[in-house]
Amino acid sequence: MRQSKAFIPTLKESPADAEIASHRLLVRAGFLRRVAAGIYEFLPLGTRVVQRICRVVREEMNRAGAQEVILPIMQPRELWEESGRWAKYGPEMMRLKDRAERDFGLGPTHEEVITDLVRNNVSSWRELPLNLYQIGTKFRDEIRPRFGLLRGREFIMKDAYSFDRDQEGMERSYREMYEAYARVFTRCGCTWRAVEAATGLIGGDVSHEFMVPAAVGEDLIAYCGECDYAANLELAEYMRGEPPRGDGGPMERVHTPDRRTIEEVSGFLGLEPSRFVKCLMFLVEDRPTAVLVPGDREANEGKLGRVLGTDEFRLFNEEDWRRFPQYLQGFVGPVGLEVEETIADLYLRGASGLACGANEVDYHLVGVEEGRDFRPGRFADVTSAREGDACPRCGGALHVEAGIEVGQVFQLGLKYSEAMRCTYDDERGETKPMYMGCYGIGVTRLMAAVIEQHHDERGMMWPLEVAPAALHILPLDYQREGRRAAAEELYARCLERGVEVLLDDREESAGVKFADADLIGIPFRAVIGKAFDADGLIELQARATGERSRMGMEELLSHLEGLVEETGLSGE
Repeated sequence: MRQSKAFIPTLKESPADAEIASHRLLVRAGFLRRVAAGIYEFLPLGTRVVQRICRVVREEMNRAGAQEVILPIMQPRELWEESGRWAKYGPEMMRLKDRAERDFGLGPTHEEVITDLVRNNVSSWRELPLNLYQIGTKFRDEIRPRFGLLRGREFIMKDAYSFDRDQEGMERSYREMYEAYARVFTRCGCTWRAVEAATGLIGGDVSHEFMVPAAVGEDLIAYCGECDYAANLELAEYMRGEPPRGDGGPMERVHTPDRRTIEEVSGFLGLEPSRFVKCLMFLVEDRPTAVLVPGDREANEGKLGRVLGTDEFRLFNEEDWRRFPQYLQGFVGPVGLEVEETIADLYLRGASGLACGANEVDYHLVGVEEGRDFRPGRFADVTSAREGDACPRCGGALHVEAGIEVGQVFQLGLKYSEAMRCTYDDERGETKPMYMGCYGIGVTRLMAAVIEQHHDERGMMWPLEVAPAALHILPLDYQREGRRAAAEELYARCLERGVEVLLDDREESAGVKFADADLIGIPFRAVIGKAFDADGLIELQARATGERSRMGMEELLSHLEGLVEETGLSGE
């Protein structure tokens, strides 16, 4: 590719709506342009990167025994009603009607379509196991598209679906996909971590997310520094210490004028926040419910939703406080509280010497004891793990970090096959439902995640396997005959050897060429300048490390050929 002819509209300034490095740099470097909120055009260099990632994904899916298919984006309502997800999926699904007023959805995922395909074409145990995958466009009407490719409304995704005879077969397929994902993210140059995860609207009982640690990640993960335990914070467990113990004295009512928050009351009473019972009021399917957590902890709504068995709940808002005046905001406590249900965190079981709201303005209670002064309806893990908590498996210290989810794998079990009657006949002729697995990789999200881990203040630093080219040729003062001839020869010989290359044949200053090369971030650059004039040597520079070495044309070509063989980065 010649830069003078290439469509690479670089920008000196960052776009006003770019909040994170990947968004800012992809737009500035001419890889990406915004069409509407959460919808982007991929320009030639951006398209090359997407193709590179798709190549890695395809190779690893094929290696794992999966077969590629192409499934429709438009999906009929009837299939989604069979699984029960047409109404449940909610406004994130983009919906439309055809001219006959039939309902369709633009696929955010393809469990229903793939299950329909398999149930109509696979009937015998001899045809299983089966793993089918596709790479295509997905749509989700995000309420707040942001962070460029990290949270878009239209995106490219690889989704695979396995079909097995039994639980054991499903678990085997799951392990194979898990291992394939590990290879994909490693080849793409990412540092990653697999964590236990909630299954959400996809369903199933077992799931892992593949997280790329990054400061801008919207997910938090907890992991142990001593063993391999890791989980999304929505799911992460931790080992609780002994609960607070008091002296067994009676409960007392204390005047706490104008003090409502844990910080205000703990300072006034001289008690640690951990000795307080924070009574949080939630509206659960229109019923007031109290959730009790230690004063120094936060309720985890992901965990709470699983305890409640519904996602139709929310923390009280101002309208709720007015609607239920018997609950006094800032002074609610569990003693004498009348609600339909009270749920307490595990840490509070058997605790004493506690403090809490007195359900009376400007008053709190001290010396409160669980079991004597209040009795929760049930105990559950409803608080978030935090830095330094004890690992639930080995007792080691947990660490918490932000991450970008780039993939997720699910053991679906019989969720879709039973609902949609996807069955097979076994050796004895008995009809049984298939066990399914589901496996997704966000291709365009992975592109952004790679940049979040591989950039500096000057621009992107693409790992070789997913780079838009392996080499960027920079002849300084291109009009100088010897330098131009060397650049053209190197360009031609690279293409002959299957090395993808970008030649900066523009009549620009050295400063402009180096700035654009830094911004675009191709892994290696060949600088043809004064060293070539003096002794015929070309300076090879590594974008990521800054390492430089001078070598002749033949040595440089041999070095690049080795890289192509190692990574498969060659022309299409």
